[in-house]
Amino acid sequence: MAAAALPDSIDELQSLLSEQLYVADDGLATSIYLALKLQRPLLLEGEAGVGKTEVAKVLAGGLGTDLIRLQCYEGLDVTHAVYEWNYARQLIGIRLAEASDGVKAGTKGDDRKKTRQGREALRARDLFGPDFLIERPLLRALRGGRERPPVLLFE
Repeated sequence: MAAAALPDSIDELQSLLSEQLYVADDGLATSIYLALKLQRPLLLEGEAGVGKTEVAKVLAGGLGTDLIRLQCYEGLDVTHAVYEWNYARQLIGIRLAEASDGVKAGTKGDDRKKTRQGREALRARDLFGPDFLIERPLLRALRGGRERPPVLLFE
């Protein structure tokens, strides 16, 4: 999905939305346009079923960027919203480092060198680095990594 150019006017934005089969009134189109131009978030609120989610879907589709959803519910905590550590993968990393250590009582010479190398490899491979991180919606949205930031939808 190639990122489309940002619309240069409210009329262009309405055309972009209509290409996605969405008809936006002038007030909504103006709000979206200003949010895009000012690079600010846009809060849409309203009753269920009025089309808030559809606006996010259509905007992401029209701009050629990702739509990232965060389902909000009672009990939602930071590990489910931002990130958490992949404990199983961390444990495997530790076990592999221990296995490559060859740590045994009375190791001498080359075996000691292997043990030291294994520990250094474990330190070099930071257990709290990006390889062991599970990104959740907020972190994925903040990191982006694309030409254009994603549309983040809180539901």
